[in-house]
Order: sequence, then structure tokens, then C-alpha cells
Amino acid sequence: MKKNDTDRAFLLGIDVGNSKTHALITDLTGNVFGFGETGCGSYEVLGLEGMTKALIQVTQDALNEAGIGKKHISGMGFGIAGYDWPAEKGVMIKAIEALGIQAPFGYVNDAVIGLLAGSEAGWGIAVDAGTGNNVRGRDQTGKLGRITGNGALFGEIGGAAEMVWQAQIAVTYAWTKRGPKTRLTNLFLDYANVQNEETLIEGLAMEEINLSPSIARDIFQLAAAGDAVASDIVTYCAKELGHNVNAVIKQLNLQDQSFDIVLIGSIFQAGEIYISPFRETIQVFAPKTNLISLTVPPVVGAVMLAAEVIHHQDDSFRTRLIKSTESKLSMNGDQIRTDEATK
Repeated sequence: MKKNDTDRAFLLGIDVGNSKTHALITDLTGNVFGFGETGCGSYEVLGLEGMTKALIQVTQDALNEAGIGKKHISGMGFGIAGYDWPAEKGVMIKAIEALGIQAPFGYVNDAVIGLLAGSEAGWGIAVDAGTGNNVRGRDQTGKLGRITGNGALFGEIGGAAEMVWQAQIAVTYAWTKRGPKTRLTNLFLDYANVQNEETLIEGLAMEEINLSPSIARDIFQLAAAGDAVASDIVTYCAKELGHNVNAVIKQLNLQDQSFDIVLIGSIFQAGEIYISPFRETIQVFAPKTNLISLTVPPVVGAVMLAAEVIHHQDDSFRTRLIKSTESKLSMNGDQIRTDEATK
């Protein structure tokens, strides 16, 4: 760092995740000066005390690497996994204020910083589909749209957990003769290491057998290999996620506009077998949409939120920020999550 860097203003962005939490410090031109990383920071998992500790740790690590003090931070942005409802604002504010940084800040659900990181325009829709699914949107004025993000309990289908749940229904239907036979039954038998269908169903009913969301990878493989039931499940889940997106588009009245839909999460790594019915469902309703994959760290969006909070406008800020972040992390050998589901 140059000798006069401590006389400059800096931004702090933090991505609070269910598995990892990242902090990034940049100057107002978008150059990265500090990075911090720790594990889960979600208050839903750790409680307020655990979340606060995670925020303090990553912030201090980033400050130490940047060689600056708290007083040099001019604005902060936070993308927080598990922040879903107004009733949780008090928890968020307490954790943030515990940092002891006297600077304005903004905080949003972490899917929103994925949108900020992925969409050059800074508005549109972010779809996060990994273990679960979540959809968040923002229009040109900053108005937000959303689904609950609480999965099958609220009829929101699209992530790996919901896909495995649908497969469990199909296997049960096959056993009771309500539905056709499927190779999903053999998949579950092998996973549970049991010998017959009745033992399998009994174990599922008694909650002695618990199916991991990771089984979704095998469901995709069976669908690609021609199992009709598995294929129907993949298509159904993809279309349902598309309907979740359409709901948020309708909330924001974007259906006649051209905008980006940022894809975040491991489900989309399945490729066109999932993305094609997902895309078709959306474009029937909003034909001008453009699907793009998130390829930059979500914490970039947290820094961009910090810039918004202090009304900092610089046409080259986003480009320089992304380039500087990628360079920094490549040099450090760090890996940043771009595929973790919000829920």
C-alpha cells in the first residue's frame, strides 16, 4: 500500500453465507486492498452471537490485510443468507453495529448481491438454486421483489431438496402401484443400502432413512439416460422454478422489458436438461429476458451495495472491481462461492 492510502476512502462489502463468509475492502475506484474469509455466518445457524463473531473476524482480517483502520471505511454493504423478513432487521443491525464502524451501511438478502454482481445494469432478477431455491428481483428504481425462499413448505420448487422430495414421491407411487416403475427406486435402495422396496418405504416413513439433496445429481443422470419419471421430475422442477421467477417479474412489472436473469447455484450446472424448460417457462411470460450465469464472487455485489449507500457513481467502478477482485483471489489462491444456495 502506498504511504498516503490511509488518507483515502474505502468501501467494505461482506457476503454472509451458510458455509462461508467473505469480506472485501476496496477504494472508491474499485481496487481491492483487503480480503477476509471465515466459515458460516448465518444467524439462522449460529444465532446473533455467532453471526457477530463471524462479521468481526472477516472484517478485521480484511482491515489487517488492507493496512487501514475502521475510521477509513466510508460505506458498507452486506448480503446476508437468512435475512428474509422485516422482523429480522433488529438482529441484522445489532450484528453490523457490533463492528464498531461509524459509516452508513445497507443490508439485503444475499441473493440480491448476486444480482448486483452479475447484472451490469444493477437490476433484474437473481435466481439462487442449490440445495433449496430463492428468487429476488430489483427494478430500476430499487424496488425489490421476492418469493419466500422457504421451499416446498410454501410450494416453491426448484432446488435439489425439492427434486429429491419429488423423487421420493415417485418411488412411493411406484411401490403402491399408483405410478409407473422407475430406476429411481434402485437409486434409493442403493443409497439407503436396503434390500427391498418395503424396507425402503418403511425407513423413509419412520425417518430412519434420510435422503441427501446430493442425490439430485443422480436424478439428473437417470433423466439423461432416459428414465421417464426422472426426466419428468427434472422438467417439473425447472418449470416450477421458472414460475417462481415469473411471480417476481410480475411483482416488479418487468415482463415487457429487457433485463438479465442471473443464475446462481449448483442446479444450473446440470445444463440444458434443466435450463431449457426453465428458460421456456420464463420467456413465455417475459420474452425479452437474458439468462446469464454468475461468474464473479457475490461479495463483489456487497461492495457495489456499499457504493450505492454513499451514492458513489463511477462508470468504470464495476469493471475495475471485478478485475481487481479476480486478480486478488487468483494471487491468493482463494476460492469464492458462486454456487451456494441461499436457502
